[in-house]
Amino acid sequence: MWILNNLSSYFSSQGEFYLSMISRLIIACVLGGIIGFEREHVHRPAGLRTHILVCVGSALVMVTSEFIYYRYSSHVNVDPARLGAQVISGIGFLGAGTIIKEGISVKGLTTAASLWAVSCVGIAAGIGFYSGALLATVIIFLILVVIKKTQGRMTSQKSTRLFIHTQIKRGEVNELSRIIQELGVKIKKTDFVSSERDGEMVLRFTLDMSAQTPMAELIEAVLCHEHVRRVYEE
Repeated sequence: MWILNNLSSYFSSQGEFYLSMISRLIIACVLGGIIGFEREHVHRPAGLRTHILVCVGSALVMVTSEFIYYRYSSHVNVDPARLGAQVISGIGFLGAGTIIKEGISVKGLTTAASLWAVSCVGIAAGIGFYSGALLATVIIFLILVVIKKTQGRMTSQKSTRLFIHTQIKRGEVNELSRIIQELGVKIKKTDFVSSERDGEMVLRFTLDMSAQTPMAELIEAVLCHEHVRRVYEE
């Protein structure tokens, strides 16, 4: 009975802190879930659960920092921002795991950045800076959804994709890029798509056709390369 009474008095005296802790962790869960849902929707390597865990974990770090500060600041010199700083620098290992190199293309950079941003949202929520955490979540979500769609519409009006089936040779990508650029066409992106047959690779060039170079002239120039087997536009 004595133990129960002591526990009851302890939790009642700490009730405000624990209520604040629960609310901060729940808010971090919701805000991280908003960003994670968007990443899950577009089938990114780090989705809903990963973003929630990162955000809630970051919030818990800041709640713990605050707890340590109030509990031990009268006895030792405590910096409440130290643990949060370690989250910001340490989240890089998780972001690096979402970056995937496929052939000559790199994917996952946006997801890595969103994980880092979500950790910062969690830090803000964990320290009780709700307005900053909410505003940052809205901005991040708009960047991932609205700006992506707007950017896609803007680039699709001037861009075209050229698929080139060629033999796998050292320096082949650089040679084909040089042929395309000599005709005044700007290369926006180069991807290795697949290898249908042994000794052959399929390259996808995303081109800026604002220079108004005739596509027929471009295809003819690429086909003149001795290792190119097939070229088509999409």
